[in-house]
Amino acid sequence: MTDLLVISDELAWPCAMLLAWLAGEFVHRWTNLPRISVYGLVGFLLAQAMPELLVPDGSSQVTLLANIAFGLILFEFGYRINLRWLRVNPWIAVSGLAESALTFGAVFSIAYWQGMPPLTALLLASLAMSTSPAGVLRVINEERSSGQVTERLLHLVAMNCVLALFVFKVVVGFWVFQTSGSLTQAVSRSVIELLASAVLGAVAGMLVPALLRGLGTLARDGTVAFAMVVVLLVSITQAADLSPVLATLTFGLMARHRRVTFTRTQRNFGAIGELLTVLLFVFAVSTLDWQRVVFGASLGALLLLVRFATKTIAVALLSHVAGISWRKGALIGVALSPMSVFAILLLEQTRYMGIVLVDELAALAAMTLFMEVLGPVITQRALIRARETAKEEG
Repeated sequence: MTDLLVISDELAWPCAMLLAWLAGEFVHRWTNLPRISVYGLVGFLLAQAMPELLVPDGSSQVTLLANIAFGLILFEFGYRINLRWLRVNPWIAVSGLAESALTFGAVFSIAYWQGMPPLTALLLASLAMSTSPAGVLRVINEERSSGQVTERLLHLVAMNCVLALFVFKVVVGFWVFQTSGSLTQAVSRSVIELLASAVLGAVAGMLVPALLRGLGTLARDGTVAFAMVVVLLVSITQAADLSPVLATLTFGLMARHRRVTFTRTQRNFGAIGELLTVLLFVFAVSTLDWQRVVFGASLGALLLLVRFATKTIAVALLSHVAGISWRKGALIGVALSPMSVFAILLLEQTRYMGIVLVDELAALAAMTLFMEVLGPVITQRALIRARETAKEEG
């Protein structure tokens, strides 16, 4: 009997991934909905049916693999960001700052007005600023989307992530200071952590392209090298309590500006990247409990509507001075909907510090589940309406 329990425990995640992948393929072919929406829904249902088998702890190998999957996506995401474009058209950066600040202020105000403690409301607001790069990039690659809306969307998502990460770490630092009374510990858990993570990613972004250039013809296909360094960065940052999010994003950003070509055949890092993507989106919702989702559903829905409205309005209002039409600006704001994977992995990383924040944020659990399923669909429809996909609306 014991042997059967061990076998079932070992087979739980492979079977869950297989079921999620099959469901994603069938639903995508029948309805054209994004596969990742189905992965998340199947993952949540399986996690509620088998919580003792599918809910990982912070130190599990599944958690490490999920962070590696997210690291690969963040590397590719950072690789597509062009900082020179932001210097040429600074209004894109202004749009990103404006919609992030407006979202933060609106979500904090409503959460605090609903009786949430100030620090908890600040944490929720900081996470609401973010847009999931995993969800957005996956939809863009799946739909083969390209154009002004797509490129501006990518840059705004990157800004969302960096700003949300910075504010989140600062708030967590205050949380640590409030509980420990040590200002030094609070600072070391926020600003120093972020700087060290960025430096680590930047160093990797300089060394790997230099190595690939030295290898000559291998510089045209550095997929394996990039993937191995991402794995190394995620492992180092987890062991050192740094931020794998910022390290891998900086790595991709620096690698792009070191002029190493990343070809179309390398999108999603091939079959291994596709496999890890399934695991990532199943993992993201396996950490949620249905009771917490139900408890936070009403506030979560209200905050999602506010987040959706603030991002859309802010980007649309600044679209004309940024060089695009108001319609395209509104579509970019709409496409910023996904937030689930980024928020969940950020919260999971705080467990290493002994801070269990997921239990404090029932509204976030509801927001995460809603956006895990609906966010990619909203982004997909926005890109189709912008006529930048291979499947334009008829």
